[in-house]
Amino acid sequence: MTRSFALLLRSLVPGLLLCVGVTAAAVALEHVEARLFGRAWLEALVLAILLGAAIRTAWTPHMRWFPGIQFSAKTVLEVAVMLLGASVSVQALAEVGPALLAGVVGVVAAAIGASYGIGRLLGLPRRMAVLVACGNSICGNSAIAAVAPVIGADSDDIVSAIAFTAVLGVVVVVGLPLLILPLGLSGSQYGVLAGLTVYAVPQVLAATMPVGALAVQLGTLVKLVRVLTLGPVVLALSLAAGGRREAPDALAPHRPAGDRPAPGRLPLHKLVPWFILGFLGLAALRSLGLVPHASLAPIASLTNGLTILSMAALGLGVDVRMVARAGARVTLAVTGSLAVLGAIALGLIRVLGMA
Repeated sequence: MTRSFALLLRSLVPGLLLCVGVTAAAVALEHVEARLFGRAWLEALVLAILLGAAIRTAWTPHMRWFPGIQFSAKTVLEVAVMLLGASVSVQALAEVGPALLAGVVGVVAAAIGASYGIGRLLGLPRRMAVLVACGNSICGNSAIAAVAPVIGADSDDIVSAIAFTAVLGVVVVVGLPLLILPLGLSGSQYGVLAGLTVYAVPQVLAATMPVGALAVQLGTLVKLVRVLTLGPVVLALSLAAGGRREAPDALAPHRPAGDRPAPGRLPLHKLVPWFILGFLGLAALRSLGLVPHASLAPIASLTNGLTILSMAALGLGVDVRMVARAGARVTLAVTGSLAVLGAIALGLIRVLGMA
């Protein structure tokens, strides 16, 4: 057993070290961006994908690299998703109010359904449509990364979805404040709109800080509620897909990070992946006050680092030609989904009669 474990570790080392190197380069580039431009327009998570894909385009790795790359793309990502549970606190929901809370949940549900429908109408595969819908409707890259292992999405699907949502995320942060005057939005209304449409929490801060403290506070709270829907959505997708979840592809040079399963029924106790149970368990512990406050920042940093590492692995497993072929349809799907999300969000603001 010990010998087998040692052999397994030895097989993982080359690919793991490669992914760690790409991750370190992505983090360094993010810091360079921040120094040069005052903010990082492309996050390390996106940069890791781009660097990994560039390396894979210029160089086809030997088979000995694949076990570590696949481990980083799948198992490391699942651990990162589990650790996200520590950031969830039920107590924070009380600060939003029941009407707005219910409205945010309703917007997420409606946006997922509408986005999925748009994706399918544009001819996107089912998995890609789900990734785009969840990424747009919940929290961008984090939602895509969390949903991907549950629905069996492969690296090309994940990278395509993340690449286009990343670009649009920057566009939204820059362009959303321009809608304040044409739409006649107050600070509170704009805060809710930003919280419902901007992808990441740091991006919400960037989009709302120029408007005022009220917009920042409401935007952050609404965004938090939106992020909290990730757990139930991932759980629902897991239960829905559990009976036909697929086993990973056999390791192959052309798709080292693939995650497509062969059809088949799973036992009931395997319908919910271990990392989803871990996510819910950590969320419960956080809500009960059993996760030390001092540990939250280190856990968040670890989660972020592991996610970047897994994105580097996904980039290293990407066939750029497949991503390019899917580009036009994915772009239309992401753009259309974001427009629908904005319309639904504005509708909620009007229905609640926010001043």
